[in-house]
Order: sequence, then structure tokens, then C-alpha cells
Amino acid sequence: MTITSPHNDHLKEIRKLSRRRERALSGRFVAEGEDLLAAAEEAGWPALERYCAAGSGLPGVAVEPELLAAVSQLGSGTRALAVYEQRWAPAPAGPLCVALHGIADPGNVGTVLRSALAFGAASVALGPDCADPYGPKAVRASMGALFAVPLTRYEAVGALPGTVVALDAHAEESLAALALDGPLTLLVGAERAGLPDDVLAAADRVVRIPIASESLNAAMAATVALYEVTRGTVATDRRMPTP
Repeated sequence: MTITSPHNDHLKEIRKLSRRRERALSGRFVAEGEDLLAAAEEAGWPALERYCAAGSGLPGVAVEPELLAAVSQLGSGTRALAVYEQRWAPAPAGPLCVALHGIADPGNVGTVLRSALAFGAASVALGPDCADPYGPKAVRASMGALFAVPLTRYEAVGALPGTVVALDAHAEESLAALALDGPLTLLVGAERAGLPDDVLAAADRVVRIPIASESLNAAMAATVALYEVTRGTVATDRRMPTP
């Protein structure tokens, strides 16, 4: 059977999930593209519903291609998409955690997830005023890392594991000179506003990334910091199994 009507209830639900409020209420989200769906399958994250363009030969409920394109959040449309349940870990986990505060750009949140996976972070923790990691732009930017890196939320810096190292462009101490053993959390704020004073005060260490310009994009800063703190280690040794 092929879906041929734009008024199909399943397509209406997919449209609703493009909105953050609807995702929060339902606890579901949409991933698009064969690579992302393959990443979910590899991570053992089953789809609740799966749809494909009619005639594509892909698994899932067939949908007329123009109707699938109409509900897609990709500019070029898609050949496959699926609906998944959101997953939230109960608490931030170490030995290496990345914590975000005030990162409003979903593309940056997704990119941080991708970098966290690349450098073996055990979790990514989202603090106040962060973009929804399960929004379409964040899911795409994560390139499948969303399905492999545990996500959690935190309210206070004290809930973060290990030594909390905050990134601040005006700090006196350089990240390159940082010498730490044991679990740690990298704490990253928005590139324009940075981290609030009370958050910086609550961190164990405050460091800067030595660069020639004024600042880095938040996702770039997180990536550089992840590289720096995992230099000389096997990143996969820091990985924790996905719950």
C-alpha cells in the first residue's frame, strides 16, 4: 500500500514533529536520510515508523515521492525518513562529558554531538537555553552521533561529573597548559554571550583557547577542546556504552 494523500494522518504527525513543542509533548522526533537511519539501526535504536519514497526499493511504508518531499525538512527532499522515541540519560556521565550552556543554534548542538562521538565523550549534557538536540537541524548536523552519544540535561554545574573546565575567551589560563588526570567535564557557552559569571564561578577551572581572533564558533571551540584533552589517549577508551 502506498500513501497518496497529503491529508494522511501519518504525514500530518511528521509535520507536527518539526515543531519543538510537539516533540516535547510526544517524546518523539524525525530523522531523515538513509545514512541517519542506518546509524540508528547500527546503534540499536529502533524506528517507531519508517517511510520511503515509492519506487525507491527502500524498506518502510511507501509514500508518493512528492508527498514525502513535502513533509521533509531537507531542502532537497528525502528518500527515507523515520520516527523515533527520544532518549535521555538520567544524569551526566564521565569520564569525559561535554556540557553546553546557552547554545541556541541547533546546528552547533548537533556538531558538538558529532565531535563528542569522535573524541570518545561519554555523554553530552544540555543546560539552560540550549537548542533541542532532537530538532531537524541538530539531528542532521550530528551525522548520526545523536544515536551513539548519551544525551542528558543538567540544571547546576555541581551536577556535572569530574573536574569542570569552563571555556572562556578572557581566562588567564590556557587550555594548552591544562594538566588534569581523571574524569572531567568541558563546559561550553554561546560564542557571543559566553558563560554567565555565576557559571564560571562554579567551575573548577576556567581556561581559554589561545587563538589570534576574538572567538571561535561554539561547536569549533568544543571540538578543539575535546582534541586537546584527549591528546595522547585512545579516544575509544573513554567511551561508555549507550544505555
